[in-house]
Amino acid sequence: MMKKLSLALSTIALAFTANTALANCDAGERVVKFSHVTGGTTHPKVVATNELAKRVNTEMNGKLCVEVYPNSTLFGDSKELEALLLGDVQLLAPSLSKFGSYTEKFGVFDLPFIFKDMDHAIRFTNTAEGKDLLNAMKEDIGFVGLGYWMSGMKYFSAKKPLLVPSDASGMKFRVQTSDVAKQMIAAMDASPQAMAFSEVYGALQTGVVDGQENTWSNIYTKKFYEVQDSTTETSHQLLAYLFMTSSEFLDSLSDEDRAQFLAIADDVTQKANLNVKAAEANNRANILKAGGKINTLSPAQRQEWVDAMAPVWKQFERSIGKDLIKAAASS
Repeated sequence: MMKKLSLALSTIALAFTANTALANCDAGERVVKFSHVTGGTTHPKVVATNELAKRVNTEMNGKLCVEVYPNSTLFGDSKELEALLLGDVQLLAPSLSKFGSYTEKFGVFDLPFIFKDMDHAIRFTNTAEGKDLLNAMKEDIGFVGLGYWMSGMKYFSAKKPLLVPSDASGMKFRVQTSDVAKQMIAAMDASPQAMAFSEVYGALQTGVVDGQENTWSNIYTKKFYEVQDSTTETSHQLLAYLFMTSSEFLDSLSDEDRAQFLAIADDVTQKANLNVKAAEANNRANILKAGGKINTLSPAQRQEWVDAMAPVWKQFERSIGKDLIKAAASS
């Protein structure tokens, strides 16, 4: 009998330890654990992850069985890369901002205002330079990129309206562990505070940080708008995830199984990215319906943000690579 889609979902999974997450894999199937930090049901990453599990568990039934552990129920974003190296998990989709200690090349995705919109970013990921980055950590670390999962452009929220960069002066902003993001916040005369995604709501609620940057989907599904005055539609940065695995896992598959798995992974990636804009638009509307406030910028105000953050590009030109930056900006 075909197995049911094996998902360790929110409330149920929280009642179990990571080692006793619900599993419905058949005897003889290889269990493939997919861990991520996002909750809810409408977030683009959640949708893509569940679709991948459904496809693999149906089309590779009897061979592979994907178990999904969402909302940091298996590993938080500070531990998941180590877990992949140790073989405790086989699939991840961390933010591209998480790889600074492994390679500085992915910092190109964090440069403020390098992409006009998600279409621009997708064009870059389909260039030779963008595709080469998928294997930037393969030889030295053993990480293999399977594709880029777009999540949307980022926007700043804070305890008060942010219309120009000087409005953020002296405030504390949560950022990911990205040197580029930290320098971007510093360019606003603000203080960057790196912390795990799962800790952000509590930090905003208690005033540990004054603001954060994220997509509409993250702001809505994590309810950040509830503990912030408003969100400003800056579109200053891209949030995308590296859908990834390890060389060890891929090499352990037969040639036939590897080819089938990679084909499914690529198809899921392409379809997921086509649906992101609609999901982001829906979640922006959801924030407004729920009583959240959104600030829009005039062309002059937006230019102030661009000008304030322009020096960040120069700071990282050498470490990221001038040619890579040029390829991304001109895609």
